[in-house]
Amino acid sequence: MKRLIILLISIFVLVGCAPKVEADKKEIVVGASPTPHALILEQAQSEVEALGYTLKIVEFTDFVMPNTVLDAGDLDANYFQHLPYLIDFNEKHGTNLASVVQIHFEPLGLYGGKSNSVDGLYQEGITIAIPNDPSNEARALRLLEDNDVIKLEANIEDVTPLNVVDNPYNVEFVEMEAALLSQALEDVDFAIINGNYALSAGITEGVLLTEDIQSDAAQTYANVLAVQVGKEDDEKTKVLIEALTSDKIKQYIDDTFYPSVITMFP
Repeated sequence: MKRLIILLISIFVLVGCAPKVEADKKEIVVGASPTPHALILEQAQSEVEALGYTLKIVEFTDFVMPNTVLDAGDLDANYFQHLPYLIDFNEKHGTNLASVVQIHFEPLGLYGGKSNSVDGLYQEGITIAIPNDPSNEARALRLLEDNDVIKLEANIEDVTPLNVVDNPYNVEFVEMEAALLSQALEDVDFAIINGNYALSAGITEGVLLTEDIQSDAAQTYANVLAVQVGKEDDEKTKVLIEALTSDKIKQYIDDTFYPSVITMFP
């Protein structure tokens, strides 16, 4: 009998001393692309801690898993995509995710290959490599139109080279996967490259032209913080929004990534 009592007491003591369950942990888990998103989140960790939480960053190198894992509830938020991609992903995959705030814009930039001057854009028969996915290809072509290199057919959203109605310099377009554009620079006169890929390739100092922060592209393709539908006003979401739109984060982005990454908040 004494042994039974001692055993029960031991169990009680062990249970009483056990660590709190994971549900009690004040932790926010956010999925992100490595550059610049995860780097920005790292800078926000102290801001999150000041608001009573710890921030765990989970890096993803693809554009599918961050959304499927968030939709499954294994993340509190993610930060890697723009709103058109999120809307399209919801429609195609049946996920229920929502944007809660715009954080930054990664303008497409024109980079020199065989030619290293903007003047080279207005030479006969140049080759320009552009992304081959619909949204970024349209952005690249509009950047060229804004700089009087080509003219595009009106009233078409996702334009392609087939929608070029005036090509006075006989530009030849080389369409390729966005992630490979920086590697193609030595083979073309110019390439139009996404800001995150330019950062990864270490070529941002060589940018010749970029999309304007006041452009429709900036408002449309700003990178957002996303959460599950229904959690837009949760405390964790509010903490993330406050931390990621702080003066510290704005200063960090401006000092570290401008003009390849531009903040979307005052």
